[in-house]
Amino acid sequence: QPALQYVNAVQHGNLGITSALSAEGGVLPSHGSVLRIIVENVFCPVTLDLLYQIFSKFGFVLKIVMFHKNNLFQALLQYADAMNAYYAKMSLDGHCIYTGCCTLRIDFSKLTNLTVKYNNDKSRDFTRVDLPFGDGQRTVETSLSTPFATQNTIFPSYTGPPGFAPPLGFPQGAVLGPLTVTTSAAPGHMTVPGIPGNSVLLVSNLNPEAITPYGLFILFGVYGDVHRVKIMFKKRGIALVQMADATQAQIAINYLNGQRLYGRVMHATLSKYQMIQLPREGQEDKGLTKDYSNSPLHRFKNPCSKNFQNIFPPSATLHLSNIPPSVTVDDLKNLFTSKGSTVKGFKFFQKDYKMALIQLGSVEEAVHALIELHNHDFGENQHLRVSFSKSSI
Repeated sequence: QPALQYVNAVQHGNLGITSALSAEGGVLPSHGSVLRIIVENVFCPVTLDLLYQIFSKFGFVLKIVMFHKNNLFQALLQYADAMNAYYAKMSLDGHCIYTGCCTLRIDFSKLTNLTVKYNNDKSRDFTRVDLPFGDGQRTVETSLSTPFATQNTIFPSYTGPPGFAPPLGFPQGAVLGPLTVTTSAAPGHMTVPGIPGNSVLLVSNLNPEAITPYGLFILFGVYGDVHRVKIMFKKRGIALVQMADATQAQIAINYLNGQRLYGRVMHATLSKYQMIQLPREGQEDKGLTKDYSNSPLHRFKNPCSKNFQNIFPPSATLHLSNIPPSVTVDDLKNLFTSKGSTVKGFKFFQKDYKMALIQLGSVEEAVHALIELHNHDFGENQHLRVSFSKSSI
């Protein structure tokens, strides 16, 4: 069976490179955030989406460009952060994507930034969903004529060898483990969990003592409208989150995969399920499955909402809005302190005292505070709005 063979023991945030770092005196070498990837012995399909799925385990992938040069399959991949590029190289260089083939050879590129003109099967800028496909007729957001087609998917149709399904996704419950691909009765066919263009996310390595469906609804709701959440009944550290569409699901993966939540590094990827089933009447669930499709807290219901322009990565500084005139600086500081936050800075907007920035002790503190205090009721139907800020104080 083909299998993704890289680094079983690798965990995001503890990437098994301690020995390598200590051998270098604990100092990271100077390098950029762009990796040059050569894939040798390509006997199974290697797609852009497969590379994204593997390398995004180590950080936010901004851009990928694939090409053939000197009869070799090559790719350039740009991370948001040079440290992520270092972790990925240390962990993946020399490993095989599938058992016995598709060996990864990874170096740092001399390029500092990739230019991507088209979002298609060969190049992708994950920060720009507006780029054309390249043939002048369709963009990546058009619906697909593939078995996995959903509206507004950001994955183009698969054009690899016939007889192969897109090799995407990780098995439910696996955290950076090997991807076991099951071979069907028909020789040459393989089916892989994790459907491209899917709107359901598999979220794993959660803290079962602290996580709730509502907490996941609020956090993932920063990056799209969450319709349903299901925490696994027998494995409370794993959950499914159903977003409004595939684009929002991908945005949530980009920003939340690898974030710390209640003391653990959370992993988010596409699920093999295409929707979350609500429990049948009489079925034991203990409130672990919730439907939020009609929630008034959705941030993106209005297509013209300013929230679309204000999507930022989790940060230690939070943007507060809808603050009533009667609420003072001390009131807000005390409110956040009461939830376990360390307030390091605060300022009201000069022109609009309904809005403010509050800086907390860490990104993880800010994530917890956002979950706890978004929609906090000040009384008289005044509810606090909390989001991540791109600014700091």
